[in-house]
Amino acid sequence: MKSAWSKLAIVVAVGVVLALLPAPAGLEPSAWRYFALFVAVVVGLILEPVPAAAVGLVGVVLAALLGLSFTAKQLADPAFKPPAEAIKWVLSGFSNTTVWLIFGAFMFALGYEKTGLGKRIALLLVKLLGKRTLGLGYAVTLADLILAPFTPSNTARSGGTIFPIIRNIPGLYGSEPGETSRKIGSYLMWTALAATCVTSSMFLTSLAPNLLAVELVKKTANLEISWTQWFIGFLPVGVLLIALLPLIVYKLYPPEIKSGTEVPAWAAQELNKMGGLSRNEIIMGVLVVLALALWIFGGSFIDATLVALVVIALMVLTGIVQWNDIVGNKAAWNVLVWFATLVTLAGGLSSVGFIKWFAASAAGALTGMSVTVVMILLVALFFVVHYLFASVTAHVTAILPVFLAAGMAIPGMPVNIYALLLCFSLGIMGIITPYATGPSPVYFGSSYVSRKHFWTLGLVFGAIFLVALLVIGTPWLSVVNP
Repeated sequence: MKSAWSKLAIVVAVGVVLALLPAPAGLEPSAWRYFALFVAVVVGLILEPVPAAAVGLVGVVLAALLGLSFTAKQLADPAFKPPAEAIKWVLSGFSNTTVWLIFGAFMFALGYEKTGLGKRIALLLVKLLGKRTLGLGYAVTLADLILAPFTPSNTARSGGTIFPIIRNIPGLYGSEPGETSRKIGSYLMWTALAATCVTSSMFLTSLAPNLLAVELVKKTANLEISWTQWFIGFLPVGVLLIALLPLIVYKLYPPEIKSGTEVPAWAAQELNKMGGLSRNEIIMGVLVVLALALWIFGGSFIDATLVALVVIALMVLTGIVQWNDIVGNKAAWNVLVWFATLVTLAGGLSSVGFIKWFAASAAGALTGMSVTVVMILLVALFFVVHYLFASVTAHVTAILPVFLAAGMAIPGMPVNIYALLLCFSLGIMGIITPYATGPSPVYFGSSYVSRKHFWTLGLVFGAIFLVALLVIGTPWLSVVNP
């Protein structure tokens, strides 16, 4: 208890000290105070004096009570009703489709567990590749890579398809959240998340915000980016990262169990004990294939989140899961509240004008440097600023046009290369925080990767991904996009 109070004191002190500092030139005082509250929330998520979802809830409630989520222009409008708008703002994250898609991923995992299908698939993977933990890492990575070009939602791809399956593997090795998580579970979960971040940057159609970014580039810079141009532009970076990623995780965040020839044999025995496919396993398999097919091919007529909700409804109707199972899934509801509040708080940074001010100020400070240095620094800043966002879509919408305009204003800037580098960073930036992209809360919520390790690994792998993009991508793009 004493530790919790000391952590809370640190969180409050950070927020208060920042709020009392004078607002920078060109930024409204209320926007600066909102930023102070946001920083305090991020510190709270790191220290966790109370559960992460409660930190987010307290943050949005405080912002609404103090009126920090509104600009001076809004408050000066006689037609603006602060009480009504405040509660709409507080609850806005709960209508976010990605939030509910994340929730759906937990329900899919529940279906895999209840039917035994997840265990069967996990046992098959272990039987085929389980002689070495590294082999499982490559299996997870390649599975995501195969699905990526056709699944524009990485939450659906990784959180809804990959995670529910691999969640069953650690238990086969006696690895559960907590003391035994490092046996193998932590390695698999982090590899899966890192892999989906790389594949999200590898294809234009592997992440929905990529398509939005291309449209904004067209409108802002009058540049067309085709699927092929995107793929070829990121190819050397993507191939290198995909080829080395499971090995890098293996070295930097090593599993305790490296290999075991007896485990595949045991898995084969367990499969024999399970017998043939049960009725519920078959139904669950059909529902998963249905969801995957609609995620890949149904984007023009049905939303990815609606697909997940349809499957959940069918799981209940067919008896795959009971309604009490859904109501009692604390991890799913906890993540829903946590991510919904973070989406709201992060979106507030843009609505109060902080993001636009920050991007313009940073770009102005880089004048006088060489064009190449400025381009690299702007891309790096664009990447790092994602610490302030809980949605890649919000990041793209809020600041991609601002960064594009800032770069275009610099004489000699190779705008085509600069625009591609900004776009390519969208997927890989999802690795940096537990809320940076849709699948992040799913893997964080599994509790296999501790809070401390999640933030530390996010920083390390974020740096690896960014350096790979800049060091390999910049010269490569100058050759293929002169």
